Amino acid sequence: MNDVKNETNFQNDTILEVRNLKKYFPIEKNFFGKPIKFLKAVDNVSFKLKKGTTIGVVGESGCGKTTLGRTILKLYDADGGQVFFEGKEITKLSKRRMRKLRTSMQLIFQDPYSSLPPRMTIGNLISEAVKVHKIVPKEKVTEYVLDIMQKCGLQPHYYDRYPHEFSGGQRQRICIARALAVQPKLVICDEPVSALDVSIQAQIINLLKELQINDNLTYVFISHDLSVVKYITEEIMVMYLGNVMEHGDTDEIFINPLHPYTKALFSAVPVPDPDVKMNRIILTGDIPSPANPPLGCKFHTRCKECMNVCKFIEPEYIEALDNHFVACHLYNKEVMDNLEKYDQEYLDMMNAKEEENEK
Repeated sequence: MNDVKNETNFQNDTILEVRNLKKYFPIEKNFFGKPIKFLKAVDNVSFKLKKGTTIGVVGESGCGKTTLGRTILKLYDADGGQVFFEGKEITKLSKRRMRKLRTSMQLIFQDPYSSLPPRMTIGNLISEAVKVHKIVPKEKVTEYVLDIMQKCGLQPHYYDRYPHEFSGGQRQRICIARALAVQPKLVICDEPVSALDVSIQAQIINLLKELQINDNLTYVFISHDLSVVKYITEEIMVMYLGNVMEHGDTDEIFINPLHPYTKALFSAVPVPDPDVKMNRIILTGDIPSPANPPLGCKFHTRCKECMNVCKFIEPEYIEALDNHFVACHLYNKEVMDNLEKYDQEYLDMMNAKEEENEK
């Protein structure tokens, strides 16, 4: 499929489309310096995102959430797949051509303490990109920045102050103001509230929702806090070791999680009702190394519903219900109807390995 056809088929209400995106980091090289072993941080990820909506990317630490966000923004070069922004493929754009799109795609960092240069005033921090990208005429920069600050809940007299004079919540508001100053259409929020107190988290989340409504912003919201994700997102994508395990509407996934990993993850969400009994699913074992993932389904080493087929065949990513996608053999009718055949294949494979080891 050529690029022209791809752009023609792009839906008008879709702002971002990711197709089979891959990002591999080399961790071992041969004598000649050629990479021979890779860490598959993002492996074959696909999704679409409509304008003005929010998708939540969730999963345990190290599952590839942050790498996915940075690869979408081309802070990392993709090793495979495509990223389409407003119908245009940006995966192979040069740095010069990508620079024109930087104002449309912004990132809010996780740590508001380390992401702000300590020697710049708040006014300079926010106005820097405004001046570089010529968002408004020079004489109107200060007025424009003060307006952005007000939108983000920052007082005008903060303009000449330095980051060390502010609390974590205020610093994150500054980070948000800096990102929004260049009038982006897509904002990737990389765990923007995880470093903040719970009471401050609510304020920042409400601010993000208010700004989204007023400016028709689109968010990719990366988080491990499912309570926050449930409140702010329309869709959820569950990741594990670089792969998408499940993807669907937020309400649907919370009510009816399909993948065993999603069920375990969501069973840990606290319910604010002392009379509700929590049916917590405890996962045994540690996450396998992404540098050496298990054969077949990457989750099978910790899955209570693991079958022999899971141990050597990677599950297909299928639409199990309407707009509800899952990568699990349990929902693949063809696999479930032929379990005996797969059991025999697995036994044959294990016997062959034993014979090889004995030799």
